[in-house]
Amino acid sequence: MIRVAIVEDEENYISVLKDYLEQYKRESGEQIEITVYHDGDEIAAFYRAQFDIILMDIEMKFIDGMTAAEEIRKSDSSVAIIFITNAPQYAIRGYEVGALDYILKPVSYFTFSQKFGRAVAKLKKRSSRRKITIPVKGGVMRMDLSDIYYIESEGHNLIYHTKDGNSVASGTMKSVETTMDGMDFSRINKCYLVNLEHVDGVQDKYAIVHGDRLLISRPRMKQFMQELTRYWGERS
Repeated sequence: MIRVAIVEDEENYISVLKDYLEQYKRESGEQIEITVYHDGDEIAAFYRAQFDIILMDIEMKFIDGMTAAEEIRKSDSSVAIIFITNAPQYAIRGYEVGALDYILKPVSYFTFSQKFGRAVAKLKKRSSRRKITIPVKGGVMRMDLSDIYYIESEGHNLIYHTKDGNSVASGTMKSVETTMDGMDFSRINKCYLVNLEHVDGVQDKYAIVHGDRLLISRPRMKQFMQELTRYWGERS
């Protein structure tokens, strides 16, 4: 089941998007659950990471889509956000909140199905990603790579910051960096190895990872930005 939110204040576009989702369901065989919100404040106020894909209008009356997306990213770095807009210049700002894509109004079914299909493919790829086994105190733990936000080095331990909380493991940052090679993790300083999937943006000298501000060291800034740009580009 793919959980989709439509955030749109124009009834005609709500109808269009619902019709397009129904058509996509018939053509693809995917099971889709649709929830409609009429403004950004409705979805942002009590958001609990309950959706897989959000179709978000940018220009709304009370809270615009960009502001709502910023609030959503504080608790959910994984949800795929596709902006619906009349203004293509908003696309650049969309990268600041980790938007997957944007669709210009008026929305055609062909464009919608192509971009929505990319979001679905990303979901499936994420769900099929490899698992990793880490040595924790008293045993071992196996987890999905997608569930790891970032890894922190503290003394002789590694702290795995994950969707289920923090886990302390033995090991060195160098060894875990070698293990994660080729898995879209990037070293931003001597203490942090971050999962690019959960990087919401970069502000000043900090990477925003699942709402946490992590300092990027000067020597690693260029490489990190190259890796992040490449990662976002591959998923756009």
